[in-house]
Amino acid sequence: MVADTAAPTPPVRLLTLPGVYAPQDDTGLLARALCGEAIGPGTELLDLGTGSGALAVHAARLGARVTAVDIAWRAVLTARLNARVTRQRITVLRGDLTAAVPGRSFDFVASNPPYVPSPSVLLPRRGAARSWDAGRDGRAVVDRICDAAPAALRPGGVLLMVHSAMCDTDATLRRLSKAGLEASVVDRALIPFGPVLRSRRAFLRRQGLLDDRSGENNGESVENGENGENMEELVVVRAERT
Repeated sequence: MVADTAAPTPPVRLLTLPGVYAPQDDTGLLARALCGEAIGPGTELLDLGTGSGALAVHAARLGARVTAVDIAWRAVLTARLNARVTRQRITVLRGDLTAAVPGRSFDFVASNPPYVPSPSVLLPRRGAARSWDAGRDGRAVVDRICDAAPAALRPGGVLLMVHSAMCDTDATLRRLSKAGLEASVVDRALIPFGPVLRSRRAFLRRQGLLDDRSGENNGESVENGENGENMEELVVVRAERT
């Protein structure tokens, strides 16, 4: 599968309080993946790390009964506000991933988690960086979602998660497979670096996360202007509980 040169536009413009992650390219890519699934009336979907609630609103518009979760109070308030503004019935809960819905399972779990590699091993406890910083390898939250997904999915249920290829797509596929799910990459896109990644080029280079020649996708070279250090590949991982 060859990466798109740009991700789709985020699904809808919503209100976003300061410090809450606003819908961006990764939001649009995951929304496109949701459109390719059999989501409709009666479908129950869990949105982990809902942020502004953009994906929750999108899934509700497709007909799903949506429960959205975020650990940040500002995100919870923003998602509730956007549910009201868009006239969608969405249950928004504050909590740490699936701990907010103990004992429940869903037809779909969707997540756009923090995944940006950070020079600090400590995760931020407040502020906007909480929605993107994810430890030195970018996997602090991704791994937790991989581990929690089987219990949160009904038989035949599907996890859809977006993250950067910089935090090791193969590691995600291996972890989900080890957990008993059938996992694959179903979509990907190349996007320009945003301000956070641009500010971390030196760190990313030291970590071996930048290609000094060009952006690469499945062996195909993509010229990116400045030695391949201006583009990021996003991937959507789909994992099904059989």
